[in-house]
Amino acid sequence: MRVAVIGAGFGGLSAACHLTGRGHDVVVVEREEVPGGRAGLVEEAGYRLDPGPTVLTMVGLLEETFRAAGADLVDHLRLRPVDPMYRACFPDGSVLHVRHGREAMAAEIAAFAGPREAAAFHRFCRWLQELYELELPHFIARNYDSPFDLVRDPAALFRLVRLGALRKLAPTVESYFADPRLQRIFSFQAMYAGLSPFEALAIYCVITYMDTVEGVFFPDGGIHEVGRGLMQAAEKAGASFTFGQPVERITRNADGSVRGVKLVGGEHVDADAVVCNVDLPVAYRQLLGLEPPLVSRRGHYSPSCVVWLAGVRGALPPDAAHHNIHFGTTWREAFDALLRDGQRMPDPSILVTCAAASDPSLAPAGGTTLFALEPAPNLDGHVDWEKERAHLRDELAGRVGSLGYPVDDVVVERLTDPRDWEAQGLERGTPFALAHRFLQTGPFRPANTDRRIPGLVFSGMGTVPGVGIPMVLISGRLAADRIDEWALRRTR
Repeated sequence: MRVAVIGAGFGGLSAACHLTGRGHDVVVVEREEVPGGRAGLVEEAGYRLDPGPTVLTMVGLLEETFRAAGADLVDHLRLRPVDPMYRACFPDGSVLHVRHGREAMAAEIAAFAGPREAAAFHRFCRWLQELYELELPHFIARNYDSPFDLVRDPAALFRLVRLGALRKLAPTVESYFADPRLQRIFSFQAMYAGLSPFEALAIYCVITYMDTVEGVFFPDGGIHEVGRGLMQAAEKAGASFTFGQPVERITRNADGSVRGVKLVGGEHVDADAVVCNVDLPVAYRQLLGLEPPLVSRRGHYSPSCVVWLAGVRGALPPDAAHHNIHFGTTWREAFDALLRDGQRMPDPSILVTCAAASDPSLAPAGGTTLFALEPAPNLDGHVDWEKERAHLRDELAGRVGSLGYPVDDVVVERLTDPRDWEAQGLERGTPFALAHRFLQTGPFRPANTDRRIPGLVFSGMGTVPGVGIPMVLISGRLAADRIDEWALRRTR
C-alpha cells in the first residue's frame, strides 16, 4: 500500500519506520528543510541549538523504532547517559543531583535528606516500575475504538486501582517522602502532562518512572540527531522524503476516503492512505476543512512555555549540569496562578539546559549553549503577550544570568512565546497539546482515526497516547497498526 506521511516530526518518522518495515511504500512530505519537526535545528555562527524537546528518555522505545525499519540505533546515533540527569536547586540554597541509576540516586538522597528518605526512594521505584509495567501494554501502547475498551481487561484495571493509580499524584508522592524538596523533584513531571501535581492522577507518575528509573540520555550532536537518524533508517528501508514542501490539503475520493495530499506548489501525491503528523485540531481545520473533534475544540489545553535559546560566549558555572531545575519560592501558588488564573507564575521554577556541557562540539571554543524554559499560560490564558514580549527576553535572560550562567555576550538567540508556538501550527499556542486530564486520556483523547475519512490516520501528541518523545514514538507505531487494518479491509 502507498502511504503518504505528512510531517517528519518524531511521530511521522516513527510511522515511516514501522510502515516501511512492514512492506508499505512510504513517502514523507515535510514543510521544513530538515527532519525532526519541533526537534529541529538552529545552526549559526558555530552553534548547534535544539529549539524543541531537550529531555530524552525511554531509549528502548527508540531502539524499537529503529528495529521496525530493520536498523540498529547504534548505527545511527551515539547516546550517552546524562548523569546527573538533573541538578535541582532549591530556594533554601540546597542542591540535589538526580543521579543515573537507583543505587547512585539512593546514595545521593541519603546524603541530602537522610537514610529514611533513601529507603523510601527504593520503595517508590518499586511502585513506579510496577505501575509502568502495567500501564504501558494495557493502557498506553494500544489503540482504542471506544471507552469500553478500558474494561476489556478488567484484571488490569483492578490492578491499576489497587496500585492507587487513580489517587492524586502529589499526595501519593508525599506518602513516600517527608522532605518537601523530594516531593517537588518527584512530582514536577506532572507538568509534562499539562497538569499540576495537585490535580494530576497518580497514573502520571509513569512520567517520573521514565525520568527517574529509565534515565535521561543525550545523543552526540543534539536531540535533532534523533530525527536525522530515524529519517536515515526509514530511507534505507525504502521510504522517500520530500522537504521544503508544505501540504495544502488532504484530498479525498467521492466516498470520503483519502486520495492523497496536494502540496502548496500544486503537485499531488497519490496515496492509498495518509498518516498526518500535523497537530490534530490544526490539521482538521487547515488540511481537511472540517471542525476538529469536540474534545479538541472544547477541551482543556496544557500550559505553554516561554523559551530563550542562546549561543553565548563564556563558561558555564563550575557546578552546572546538563539539565538544571531552579525551583521558585512558591509551589502550589505558582500552579494556581498558571493553571487556574491563566497568569504567569510568580517567581517561576525554570529549566536551564546546557547541552554543550555534554557535547562541547555544539558550541565554538569559548562558547556554550543555553536553553531556558519558563512555564507560561497558553493563549486561553489572560496574558497580553504583545505587551509581555517587550520585556520577556530581558526578564528571562536576567533570571538566567542571576543564577550564574553567562548571558552578557550573546552571539545567537531565539525567543519563543505562545504566539510563536501558534504560528508554528500548534493549537492554543502550546507545544504540549491537550492536558492529560482523565477525560482527555486514552479512549477519551482525540482518536487517531475518523470514520468519515477512511484511510486517514493521525500521529503525534494530539492523539493517542499523548505528549512527550516516548509517547509520540508510540503514536507512530499505533498509526502503522491502523494502516495495516485499513489495508486488510481494502482487500476483503
